[in-house]
Amino acid sequence: MTIEERIEQSETRICTTVFPFLTNHHDTLFGGKAMAIMDEVAFMAATRFCRKTIVTVSSDKINFEKAIPGGSIIEAIARVDSIGRTSLKVKVEIYVEDMYKEGRELAIQGMFSLVALDDQKNPIPVMEGLEKDN
Repeated sequence: MTIEERIEQSETRICTTVFPFLTNHHDTLFGGKAMAIMDEVAFMAATRFCRKTIVTVSSDKINFEKAIPGGSIIEAIARVDSIGRTSLKVKVEIYVEDMYKEGRELAIQGMFSLVALDDQKNPIPVMEGLEKDN
């Protein structure tokens, strides 16, 4: 499998509804909850890419471009953006859509760095043991 095929197959999407328990006092999605969703979907995409133990080491710039109102549907999409020796960068975008109208908009985006670990919690090469490019 090529790197491009592996990236394509590891893309991960999560959809959820923004219920009241996920909102802040402005009735919009709480930023911390949005970041938790982003971290989780980034973790899943990175794990699916290399099938190794993965941990988040940083979240790079997170842009909150549009407030997400309660009662919306959101979709978080994570895709491996770049591959280092022991780490991956995963781009995450959250799209918002009104339940009762067509269309959706990009609301939040950010980049997450994750590292592969061995059983002793030491960094290991993310590509080690994977099939080579064709």
